[in-house]
Amino acid sequence: MRNKMKPENKADFQRIIRAAGYSMKGLKAAYINEPAFRQEIWCATILIPLALLLGNDIIEKLLLLSTVFLVLITELLNSAVEAVVDSFGSDFHELSGRAKDIGSAAVFMAMVLFAITWLLILIF
Repeated sequence: MRNKMKPENKADFQRIIRAAGYSMKGLKAAYINEPAFRQEIWCATILIPLALLLGNDIIEKLLLLSTVFLVLITELLNSAVEAVVDSFGSDFHELSGRAKDIGSAAVFMAMVLFAITWLLILIF
């Protein structure tokens, strides 16, 4: 007997279209609701062309670009964690605070990697 509660998960083109739509909805929600993500997007609009101009070869360009995208990806994941934690209410819980702090630390580490990569490539 099939489970009628969950829709069938077909691996067809319509699923890809729906998934892309959900992704765009998530990007829009992050841009509207998350000031840090908005700031990072604006920085990325400057840094992405710079990465393509300043990288000497394809590997350097890829490293410069990947660190920009890693910061954006990490910020999205951090925002998702914060949204889930906040959905449980405004009461402080030690684990909620820890989850938010760890998400923030992940963004920080992505930014450190970004800075090290850009400095090493552009200086040496």
